[in-house]
Amino acid sequence: MELFDLPLIWAFIIGFGIIMYVLMDGFDLGVGILFPFAPSEGDRDTMMNSVAPVWDGNETWLVLGGAGLLAAFPMVYSIFLPALYIGVFLLLAGLIFRGVAFEFRFKARTSRYLWNWAFAGGSTVASFAQGAVVGAYIQGFETVNGAYAGGALDWLTPFTVLTGLGMLAGYALLGSTWLIMKTEGRLQEWAYRITLPLLAAVLVIFGIISVWTPFVDDLVRERWFSNLSVIWILPVLTLLCAFQIFRSVRNRFEGMPFVATMGLFITTYLGLVVSRWPYVVPPEYTLWEAASAYESQLFLLLGLLFVIPIVLTYTAWTYWVFRGKVRAGEGYH
Repeated sequence: MELFDLPLIWAFIIGFGIIMYVLMDGFDLGVGILFPFAPSEGDRDTMMNSVAPVWDGNETWLVLGGAGLLAAFPMVYSIFLPALYIGVFLLLAGLIFRGVAFEFRFKARTSRYLWNWAFAGGSTVASFAQGAVVGAYIQGFETVNGAYAGGALDWLTPFTVLTGLGMLAGYALLGSTWLIMKTEGRLQEWAYRITLPLLAAVLVIFGIISVWTPFVDDLVRERWFSNLSVIWILPVLTLLCAFQIFRSVRNRFEGMPFVATMGLFITTYLGLVVSRWPYVVPPEYTLWEAASAYESQLFLLLGLLFVIPIVLTYTAWTYWVFRGKVRAGEGYH
């Protein structure tokens, strides 16, 4: 007898893992996106040192979310991978290049500029690919009898290019507000200067996406415009977070811009979830239709209940140990 709605529980766990990854890996991807524009090579050292102690642990959430998705909703993998394998390949390739650059750049001398570009390029490609994949999810997938029936490049459309650019701008905003919080002096002032233009870019791109999305899918349009429901509070909260970023930067606050940017991402993410709920393979399959066997979900869930507290504990401990400012000449490496 099924005592619990396990697909619903798994949807919450995977959703939590995804937003944790977006928030925690987003700022170090953002630092990589901003890398070529830093004032000096010494500032690039400080930027990389600000994320070096935590970047690899942040990607634990990507592994957790991906593994949980495979275990709990195998239909998602069987449809998403054929539909998105080029985008997923670009995402993973970008993360690999960025990871290698982390380890090699500090030891390189004559070839350091190559690792600078590997770090920046990997971060940019990975961020754009993430945004394009999200856009493809919003568009939905062409399926026949539970299998993907579209082409290899159906995921790459003007809409997904825009969502990819939106993710680039959003991660860059996370990166700049992280630098405000973690650095000082000239680098911090530079981060203050670029934050408001990045915020404007994020609001413009997200605004276009918000207007465009109802025309992409009838379900989304009906959910948002059929009646004035409580989900409209999410765009309001998003604008409040944007105003808080603006106010915090103008007042030279250090921690609040980063916190408000995380709030902006959370409200936007929740807006995406409520737009598509409960479809995990839009526009046809709900999370209950895509779920694996109840016994498989229960077995894996029991193991995950031990893993998540450990991951949360060592993540919190890492951020506590490496709290405070990162100064020039100091760093994890």
